[in-house]
Amino acid sequence: MQKERIIMGIDPGTQVMGYGILRVLDNKPSLVAMGVMELGKYGDHYLKLAKIYSRIIGLIDEFLPDELAIEAPFFGKNVQSMLKLGRAQGVAMAAAISRDIPIFEYAPLKIKMAITGNGMAAKEQVAYMLQKILHIPDENMLPQLDATDGLAAALCHFYQSGLTTGDKKYRDWKDFANRNQDKVRK
Repeated sequence: MQKERIIMGIDPGTQVMGYGILRVLDNKPSLVAMGVMELGKYGDHYLKLAKIYSRIIGLIDEFLPDELAIEAPFFGKNVQSMLKLGRAQGVAMAAAISRDIPIFEYAPLKIKMAITGNGMAAKEQVAYMLQKILHIPDENMLPQLDATDGLAAALCHFYQSGLTTGDKKYRDWKDFANRNQDKVRK
């Protein structure tokens, strides 16, 4: 009998932060929860950071994740925006650290590649694939794509941890296809 595993995924943001919680049992992931934190209503950046910390602690205490997967900040042209995003990510990470939860960072391209097979996929494509992979009913899908981005980080971590492939570990879809030619349609 395999142990249950809970993975929390976070899409950091200073206006909207998305999260998703996956339950893995018998090597099968399923949706537990997903949602967003609306932070735009708070004018003060430090207040936003406090709200992020408080909400992440609340989610951790409610769902008791074994691991945290978080989207790594990407490099942009606006240095101030990058700094604020990095702070939001750091506060979410600090919340996990305070509860002794291991943290795994994934680049946005890596997450998209893991879910859709295309590192340049649109947020809508990621949401669509998550809905199909995890069998999420239409009524459970949220209009905010930050929620599915958080869930995508969790599912990416599940794939990257190698648990879906038995003893084999794959770097990405291309590696899987190269090593499983008999399973790939041409």
